Amino acid sequence: MKSGKHILVTGGAGFIGAHLVERLLQDGKSVVVIDDLSTGSLENLAAVKAHPRLRFIHSKISACGELPQLAADAEFIFHLAATVGVELVVQSALRVLESGFSEMQVLLRAAAQNSTPLLLTSTSEVYGKSAKAEFSEEDDLLIGPPGQSRWSYASAKLTDEFLALAYAREKNLPVTIARLFNTVGPRQTGRYGMVLPRFIAAARAGEPLRVFGDGAQSRCFGFVQDVVEALMRLQQCAGARGEIFNIGGTEEISMLELAKLVVVVLGSRSKIELVPYDQAYAPGFDDMRRRKPLVEKLERFVSFKPQTPLRDIIRLTAG
Repeated sequence: MKSGKHILVTGGAGFIGAHLVERLLQDGKSVVVIDDLSTGSLENLAAVKAHPRLRFIHSKISACGELPQLAADAEFIFHLAATVGVELVVQSALRVLESGFSEMQVLLRAAAQNSTPLLLTSTSEVYGKSAKAEFSEEDDLLIGPPGQSRWSYASAKLTDEFLALAYAREKNLPVTIARLFNTVGPRQTGRYGMVLPRFIAAARAGEPLRVFGDGAQSRCFGFVQDVVEALMRLQQCAGARGEIFNIGGTEEISMLELAKLVVVVLGSRSKIELVPYDQAYAPGFDDMRRRKPLVEKLERFVSFKPQTPLRDIIRLTAG
């Protein structure tokens, strides 16, 4: 591990980023956060904002004049800055495509100057429309047509992966890629279409839980503390450089059953209603029916498998 002064976290005021920052500080690290607060919030860092080993820079990566020096002095970079949520992606495809790629380029160039190890958080969205029951890091990827902006996020993150791995090959930059599957937990907002916080908020308010489509589409949820633990272990694993890892829970559940479970766990009297996709998003919206990760590679490299039970995840997320 490179001996540096701090760990650099882009997107550190986001939901996952803030939990990661808290863990790094807890472990005795000095942390520099760069976040433009476009989707993140300083409220996420409220518990540590006055910490003497935390520095926050309100900026886009590309607008941060100190970036080259910050990257040079860092022992590691976690790149979490990204657009979040399918709803926001559908509404702002241009922003997703333009900002994601340009910001990634700037960061990789800065990291490559001193070969500072970097971990890129990618997404399960890159598996696209594949109908496989479980997704492996070695799978072919099947992205939907460009006429549907819903797939712009998957394309942008996949381009980030290709770019990062090209830097690994051609610039000898130590890069690790983590594909996150539906990370949930305390402080996550439902503002951008995130399903579990939406369900929890509705159940608490006694309002209907709105399930899109027929509700049979299934997902697996990774608890944020499990995800952070996996990211920390990958940071410490030299053998993980140049590799891609799935990170997520493996307890599969349909959206209809998830809504029912939220109602039960929270003791709510809310009803559940099905909402057609074309009402929730736009006509022709395309969704993946299943999204379950194979996590054996993660377990093999860093001896960790996310396994917080879904009932506990719901309870802990509700707070």
